[in-house]
Amino acid sequence: MNQLHGPFPQWLAEFQTLLVLILSHNKLSGSFTTALLRSSQFLSILALSHNNFSGELPKNIGDAWPLSVLLLDGNNFSGPIPQSISQISNLRLLDLSRNRLSGNIFPGFDPQGNLQYADFSYNQFSGEVPTTFPLNIRTLALEGNKFSGALPLNLKKLRNLERLELQDNNISGELPNSLLQISQLRVLNLRNNSLQGSIPKTLSNLQNLRILDLSSNNLTGEIPIEFVNNLTGMIEALPNPTSQTPDFPAAASISSSPVFTTEFAVNELIVNWKKSKQGLSSHYIDMYFLLDLSNNQLSSEIPASLAALKALKMLNLSFNKLFGKIPASLGDLQNVEGLDLSHNKLSGPIPFAFTKLRQLTTLDVSNNKLTGRIPVGGQMNTMADPNFYANNSGLCGFQINVTCLEDLPPAPKLQDHDNKEEPWILQEAVGIGYPIGFLLTIGIIFLAGYFNPSPPSNSRRRRRHHPHQLIRQQI
Repeated sequence: MNQLHGPFPQWLAEFQTLLVLILSHNKLSGSFTTALLRSSQFLSILALSHNNFSGELPKNIGDAWPLSVLLLDGNNFSGPIPQSISQISNLRLLDLSRNRLSGNIFPGFDPQGNLQYADFSYNQFSGEVPTTFPLNIRTLALEGNKFSGALPLNLKKLRNLERLELQDNNISGELPNSLLQISQLRVLNLRNNSLQGSIPKTLSNLQNLRILDLSSNNLTGEIPIEFVNNLTGMIEALPNPTSQTPDFPAAASISSSPVFTTEFAVNELIVNWKKSKQGLSSHYIDMYFLLDLSNNQLSSEIPASLAALKALKMLNLSFNKLFGKIPASLGDLQNVEGLDLSHNKLSGPIPFAFTKLRQLTTLDVSNNKLTGRIPVGGQMNTMADPNFYANNSGLCGFQINVTCLEDLPPAPKLQDHDNKEEPWILQEAVGIGYPIGFLLTIGIIFLAGYFNPSPPSNSRRRRRHHPHQLIRQQI
């Protein structure tokens, strides 16, 4: 990176034998110069990325027929793509991403052309998804535009595609079965569109898939059990050669140049990785294995057979309507680093088998109906963020500072205690009651005698009479 600024240096166009021109990551501005296209008959690599160039691309850009690499990404170019760009027969890498280009008609490239990498992402293109590209194209990036309608059936003709990136558009309809005919696909990213219907069972026939992102759509139905039958690319991390950018003959003679290797880089693949969007290096794409079905309307149990995808590093099933128990077999995902099952209707315990996930660094099971003790052991001891277990009223464990019932001290037996005290209370009551009752009785008798009225005087005299006199009187 330098600090060059101002318009494009016109004197560079005078070098008719110029082979490589790299002015990326500067502050150059103004319009694209057509003088460079007319004068140079040997220019093979032109990189003007990440400057402040603006205006429309020249209509005669096709005159630069020797070009094999054209990098104009990260500027402010606007307007349509000139049709003449398809006449650059040697073009193998084209990057027009992150501009303000627009239009709904794409150039018709020669089906037998050499273009292998085309990036039109993050512009303002509209209409149907274009398919007018050479049959040998390997990477097609169209994300971040305004493409709409259903996925075209003739995408299947691009049988050598390894990366198809259509995320962040307005694509609707169902996933066509014709996708399975693109047998070389390693990356299929359809995130954040308006796709509907179920996930085709035939999608599992894409045996080379490493990254499948169908998140943030309106997909319904179940997660197909057949999903893992043929996804061999996710079952085992085979020692395949690392995917690299296509080799360009014109660049081979300067491949040892530090300037070239620094400036020339294919855009990263942006995915949701461990709760945030991250860029995965395109040079090491075969090191990543991801399955993201989050933010849909899927309603089924989680297939236990997903555990066969042992190469997975990221599995995201969050924000669906999945129910039932979490399969213990997911503990066999030996390479998984991120597992997100949050915002579903899952019930039962968190499988103890999760303690076997030695690579696990992110686990989110929040907003479900889970119960029981959060497993302890292995990497689960580091999964201590309570937010990742939130809104599961039945969970317990040190991770959320909730003591499990079996760990609570035994409660005192109040009933037995009361029974033991009852005889003592009765004895005390009886011991106190007897003397009090006796005293009360004596007191009552005494008071009764004290208040009894005295008899009349003649009765006193009668008491002195002989008993026989008393009898006689009674008679």
